[in-house]
Amino acid sequence: MSPVLRDATPGDVATVLRFVRELADYEREPDAVVATEADLHAALFAPDAVAACVLAELDGAAVGFALWFRNFSTWTGKPGLYLEDLYVTPAARGAGVGRALLRHLARIAADRGYARFEWAVLDWNEPAIRFYESIGSVAMDEWTVRRLSGDALARLAAEA
Repeated sequence: MSPVLRDATPGDVATVLRFVRELADYEREPDAVVATEADLHAALFAPDAVAACVLAELDGAAVGFALWFRNFSTWTGKPGLYLEDLYVTPAARGAGVGRALLRHLARIAADRGYARFEWAVLDWNEPAIRFYESIGSVAMDEWTVRRLSGDALARLAAEA
C-alpha cells in the first residue's frame, strides 16, 4: 500500500510534535526539544507562517512527516526548499514513506521553480545517508554548518 500524503492541519500539531520528539530520540537528543504545540501552530498556521508540513499516512494512521521552509540562494537568485525534519516511524520504514515524502517536496520545489532542495543529515546516520545517496543527493562536504544560539546569540545581538 502506498502512503497517502496530505498537508498538516491545525488538528495535527500534537502529532507533529510527537514525531519531532521521536526524531530527537532517534538523533540521540531526547531532551533537546523545547518546542510546544503553540510554537508549532504559530510556525505552521499563523498569518505569517514560516514553515509547512506534510504528513504521511498508511491505513489512515500518521506514520511520518516532512517539515520544510523556503530559503534563498543569492548565487542562483532563486528560492529553495530546506527540509528541516523528515521522520518515519520505525514500523513504517521500508514501506516507501520517506521516498514518497521526498518526492512530494521535490515536486513542490520543481513546480515553484526553486533552484535547490537541501537538508542536513547526521554524519553517523548511515541508513539515511545511503537512502539519500540512492535518490541522487550529493554531500556538501566542503561546507560546515555553523550555529549561533542561546547566550552566544544574545551576546552578539546586544553588542553596541
